[in-house]
Amino acid sequence: MIESWDDIRVALAVARQGTVSGAAHVLGVHHATVIRRIDALEQHLGARLFQRHPRGYTLTDAGRTLLQTATEVDEHFGQMASRISGAGDRIEGELVVTSLPELAPVVMPRLMPLLQQHAGLRLRYMTDSRLFRLDAGEAQLAIRAGARPTQPDYVVREMIVSRQALYATQSYLDRFGPVEDLLGHSFVVPPPDGPLAPVMRWLVARVPAANFLMVSNDPQAREAVIRAGLAIGSVPPSNAGGLVEVMCLPEWESRLWLVTHVDLHRSPKVQAALAVLRDI
Repeated sequence: MIESWDDIRVALAVARQGTVSGAAHVLGVHHATVIRRIDALEQHLGARLFQRHPRGYTLTDAGRTLLQTATEVDEHFGQMASRISGAGDRIEGELVVTSLPELAPVVMPRLMPLLQQHAGLRLRYMTDSRLFRLDAGEAQLAIRAGARPTQPDYVVREMIVSRQALYATQSYLDRFGPVEDLLGHSFVVPPPDGPLAPVMRWLVARVPAANFLMVSNDPQAREAVIRAGLAIGSVPPSNAGGLVEVMCLPEWESRLWLVTHVDLHRSPKVQAALAVLRDI
């Protein structure tokens, strides 16, 4: 087992230049270093790679075998380095984004043109109640709500300030009246640790548990109950068509954060995604 590719690179340089001094000049090392590495490589292989003579070094049969194989390996390394370097500048491969379920109407219209513009880009878009670990490679970009993330290796940028409001159908309001007395109404709400936590905390402090018709972390399920005229609840403003806004308070506003890991923050595909999402 040859311990250093550098010894083989030195042998290649001698074979190509034909002299120790020529190889030393190309490699930028002292000629004594070249001689020492050639001697060490021959000793390790147990074979003479070069015939020494006053005019330079000539390859032996063993040397020609080494030259052929090492040249192929060197070319493969060069091709690999070129592909890796080129890939670093292209927006392609898999982009893993984790977000909140109710943000899809806001996020996806921004990400879809990115997929159309870059044919080699593939999106994995995941939503879950748990936080995906960027430091463990579970995602490359996370959209989070609430307090600003403080992990030391995370790069955090504000995305938007999310406006929250309570909505109901007109038929619900016709039956139960305006929302002046909260105790006379039913509500459908998310869990207290979800992205709508400010709204949930405000309601919990003012409304008894009996008034919560349903608690669900599924925004589509909550919206279905609201649109059925059974309760008041929060939906994204982009989904509120056909509903009546009954209440909106400044303290319900929630900040959304774009979070990336410092090691991947500057990659072209992550930067491209950040650019379109910060432009919301």
